[in-house]
Amino acid sequence: MSGPASPLRVVVTGATGFVGRYVVRELLRRGHHPICLLRSEGKFRDTFDEACATGMTAVGGTIFDQRALRNAVAGADAVLNLVGIINEAGGGQTFDRIHRTGTENVVGAATEADVRRLVQMSALGARERAASAYHRTKWAAEECVRASSLGWTICRPSVIHGPDGEFMRLMRTMACDLVPPLMPYFGSGRNLLQPVAVQDVAHCFVEALERSETIGRVFEFGGPRAYSWKELYAVCKRLIPGARRWKPRVGQPVLVARLLAATLMKTPLVPAHLRFNAAQVQMSQEDSVCDHTVVESAFGLTLRDFEEELAGYAAEIR
Repeated sequence: MSGPASPLRVVVTGATGFVGRYVVRELLRRGHHPICLLRSEGKFRDTFDEACATGMTAVGGTIFDQRALRNAVAGADAVLNLVGIINEAGGGQTFDRIHRTGTENVVGAATEADVRRLVQMSALGARERAASAYHRTKWAAEECVRASSLGWTICRPSVIHGPDGEFMRLMRTMACDLVPPLMPYFGSGRNLLQPVAVQDVAHCFVEALERSETIGRVFEFGGPRAYSWKELYAVCKRLIPGARRWKPRVGQPVLVARLLAATLMKTPLVPAHLRFNAAQVQMSQEDSVCDHTVVESAFGLTLRDFEEELAGYAAEIR
């Protein structure tokens, strides 16, 4: 292993997002200097306390603002590109624009500024002919990274969990709230996912910058245990305080779910946090698993157990 000789100036896109917040704090903990590309100054102040803020640089703008990108990468040593969406929306918020075009912009700016390193957040299951647009556009972003002259590392996590993440907020809603009155899953509910702790993801993203042997490699991230959707719901009902034991786990036919995703889920009749899209239905019908020992060996850590972590933070989920 060969680490950096001095602290790195690291551009972080998506710095105020769930993963971004942990990555920024991990950079600071290791003595690096995060340069955060931000849409909103107010969100930056709400996300990071004064102690964190004094150790970083904020640059106003987005990955679609060429001037802001150039300002952010000027003099930087590395870029951590964490921008991504799970739901499409208006105003150009499409999988293709955010994942593919956004990555093209980041790679172009980094290349022009002679940045040495790029760590790209992709997703487990990304591939050229995937059923979902989410996975296809994540693959297109990877292809852009691979074609670049940068020293790149690509990370593909399964579902990322933590007390302040969207996924666990949804699990708490499903387990504890009266609406919905059941815990729905798509199809048989037997497909597997491998929840990985956000702290482990942040550790590995930053560690990749300090390990030259990770350059040119793609790493798949998943926790040490795989769960079906049925099993995951059962664990959440058991460990999250206030869970309603009577709530049944109910399978929703895939065709019905796709129809709902194309109609009702696009209306304000359904609360935003309960909506799902066609990509999520499609992705739920395939396993999202990997050999977790590869990451443990490459990055020198033992990945956290989902149930042990959840038991420790379950009361903090909001």
